[in-house]
Amino acid sequence: MRKANISRKTSETDIALKLELDGKGIADISTGIGFFDHMLTAFTKHGNFDLTIKATGDLVVDDHHLIEDTGIVLGRAIAEALGDKAGIARFGEARIPMDEALATVALDLGGRSYLVMEADFKAPKVGEFSTQMVDHFFEAVAQNSKTNMHAHVYGDNDHHKIEALFKAFAYALRRAVNIEGEGIKSTKGVL
Repeated sequence: MRKANISRKTSETDIALKLELDGKGIADISTGIGFFDHMLTAFTKHGNFDLTIKATGDLVVDDHHLIEDTGIVLGRAIAEALGDKAGIARFGEARIPMDEALATVALDLGGRSYLVMEADFKAPKVGEFSTQMVDHFFEAVAQNSKTNMHAHVYGDNDHHKIEALFKAFAYALRRAVNIEGEGIKSTKGVL
């Protein structure tokens, strides 16, 4: 079973996360930020993962620490659940429309973390979720899962753009983690 249980407790946040890559799209998400819960639930459903997150943090300050630390923990869980990555497709990509918005995510689980994000938002927040945290969340996931990710979105509605990004990430990751064989897809022999 490709799954992981990761916890992280700091003076700012307390996060417990369970991830099963070969799941059924079952989400049990509680971060205290409604829109973030909605995005993580969409990621879970569209990636066909099982994901449980119980997170608390210093939301009285703002949402930065909780969103960043959730990205760190999710990234670590992806890395742990993949193990030695034997047999995975390694690469994944998706283009997801949501009304006027279109998001594209391409990723490589080859072990080198890098994020290229092209996304502009009109409003500082969607609900209680700071739009500037979209880039920061995906950066934390990419660094901690050792994923090279390119993400691009355009559109007019910030809700649509962010949701399309989370769904595109889900579909791209689902494709990259699919088992296609037995060996490591690398001329080096390791990922």
